[in-house]
Amino acid sequence: MASRSTYSFLSLTLITLTYVALCSPLPVTFAAQYNVVSLGAVADGKTDSSKAFLDAWASACSSSGPSTVYVPMGSFYVKAAAFNGPCKSNFITFMIDGTLLASSNYGMIGNSANWIIFRHVTGLNVYGGTFNGQGSGLWACKKSGKSCPGGATNIQFSNSKDIFVSGLSSVNSQTFHIVVNGCQNVTLQGVQVTASGASPNTDGIHVSQSTSVTILNSRIGTGDDCVSIGPGASNLWIENVACGPGHGISIGSLGQNSQEAGVQNVTVKTVMFTGTQNGLRIKSWARPSNGFVRNILFQHAVMNNVQNPIIIDQHYCPGNVGCPTQASGIKISDVTYQDIQGTSATAVAVKFDCSSMNPCTGIKLQDVKLTYGSQVAQASCAHAGGMASGFMQPSSCL
Repeated sequence: MASRSTYSFLSLTLITLTYVALCSPLPVTFAAQYNVVSLGAVADGKTDSSKAFLDAWASACSSSGPSTVYVPMGSFYVKAAAFNGPCKSNFITFMIDGTLLASSNYGMIGNSANWIIFRHVTGLNVYGGTFNGQGSGLWACKKSGKSCPGGATNIQFSNSKDIFVSGLSSVNSQTFHIVVNGCQNVTLQGVQVTASGASPNTDGIHVSQSTSVTILNSRIGTGDDCVSIGPGASNLWIENVACGPGHGISIGSLGQNSQEAGVQNVTVKTVMFTGTQNGLRIKSWARPSNGFVRNILFQHAVMNNVQNPIIIDQHYCPGNVGCPTQASGIKISDVTYQDIQGTSATAVAVKFDCSSMNPCTGIKLQDVKLTYGSQVAQASCAHAGGMASGFMQPSSCL
């Protein structure tokens, strides 16, 4: 009987050939295929297989037509690796049935910033695979107060476009799990992120300086934001995401720098938060900045025992260093909350703590029903303007 890996590889061949047949004006040709095991990778979780992965990528990248890098079942130890473009082919596929494993010695990649990174690539598809950063050692180091490396993200897509990721799992990253930075037209679907709720700075998916990014049908449980949206992000669509544990879906933190790109045109819909620190959050530093947040829609969200279901916090000042007594320069406008329901773990279920220098404008609440145990939940507003309509619990403070 053929193995699961064989079926996956055959299926991928059919997918690639179908694409070529339907989409290419050129005569149909077979896609070049590079199996990392054939190039020397060993699926024992111990042998350094980095060179085989990089060799497979080099061959795929230099191919003039569609090409595939195939990772069969098993665990493959890989050191910090950069898969760089630009490539000749605009249709490269990573088909991963196995697991990529970082070293359990956090120092091996701890100063690398990224464990696995794709840079300057156009037309990349990543199917399946588990990326295990084995970050627990670094988390423990940070909690001990010792001097520790900054840590590495599990996977980053940088300065790339036309990226499609499906069925990928990211486990125990040292820091951020999946980063999309400086990219255009990226889709992440069926992604699963798993890390301890106590793991520091392990954002699930982080998007910055990127446009047209879609996140669909994913489950994220980690120690920081499930999805974080940084400066320069625009035209984002986030739908059907389950979050918990974690710090919720956050726009920000923004305004760390005085000159900073804004965030605009973001839709977050059909999302669920369970036991998270926050639900739908916008966060900015309490310091001068030329940045902004505008045209945001939060729609169809369910909160299960969430500490801050709806929150705008423009007084972020960790450690009270460099920002006390200052006001945020981030301008927040045209933010809509529609059909937000569930339970709050604290009495204040809706909190708009906006900048005294740049009050929030155009805040809209429609059909909000948030409860706090057997008590009436509360809403708190400071420097926030807008309107409420439909069912409203707690009563609007706008």
